[in-house]
Amino acid sequence: MEKERTNNLTIAFLGTGQMGTPMASRLIAAGFNVRVWNRSIERLEGLVQLGGIEATTPAEAASGADVVITMLPDGPTIETVIDGEDGAFTTMARGALWLQMGTIGIEWTARLGVRAMQAGVLFVDAPVSGSVAPATTGELLILASGPLAAQPVATRALDAMGRQTFWLGAAGAGSRAKLILNNWLVDLVEMVVETLTITEALGLDPRIIVDILADAPIGSPYAVSKARSMLEGDFTTNFALKHAVKDAELALDAAKSVDHELALTASLISSWQRAVDNGAGDLDLSAVYRFASTEAK
Repeated sequence: MEKERTNNLTIAFLGTGQMGTPMASRLIAAGFNVRVWNRSIERLEGLVQLGGIEATTPAEAASGADVVITMLPDGPTIETVIDGEDGAFTTMARGALWLQMGTIGIEWTARLGVRAMQAGVLFVDAPVSGSVAPATTGELLILASGPLAAQPVATRALDAMGRQTFWLGAAGAGSRAKLILNNWLVDLVEMVVETLTITEALGLDPRIIVDILADAPIGSPYAVSKARSMLEGDFTTNFALKHAVKDAELALDAAKSVDHELALTASLISSWQRAVDNGAGDLDLSAVYRFASTEAK
């Protein structure tokens, strides 16, 4: 039986991967009329069972939709899905809202924003901070930026997916903020890896050190959690390593564009990329510990 619709917005959700699936699920649960599209159609089955409507192309999903959401891995992919043959722009109404929620960097955000303006579409740059677990529970932090006219409708959808939305100004500010947060994240994970490997090298039990950090003011709940996962060998994917490397490189590109150096981030790229090249790309970013620990011995 089709789920009763209690929200009158029609939303096209393009990209139901690891993050997109729970986000789209939240919208369906909130009673929106949600059309879902993904390049791998097997990803749609669970969402259709929840009440989502399967679309065979982005154009079909976007036809007559009030809101189009893209949650895709990079700028070129989004450009094809939104502006290519059978892309969403071919059927989106002028004045419709596009929520671009992937992490694609500054240059691609600006480029897509220009195309949205040419198509007569309201463009909101709204990447998210959080991984699969908060996406599932609706606890994402959303870094939104875009025109004031878009905020009332955008907020209705964003509130269903996140715990808090930060409106940061004109489109592009959200992507800049996301790069800063992800740069913090990758540096924090690299710090955890370094701490564990030096602890082991000095003959101490890293589990005891992590317990101490858990009770110390300098401890971080996220870092402690990642440290324990590393020590347990649990690399269940919350944030895939390959995406973390991509985001770190985007942060470096952004820093370069304003003549700024991110020395910590630059220092980890080669070892993290080596882990990706050795088959860890789809694992959680904490998997870099496995490779660092092996190399240290």
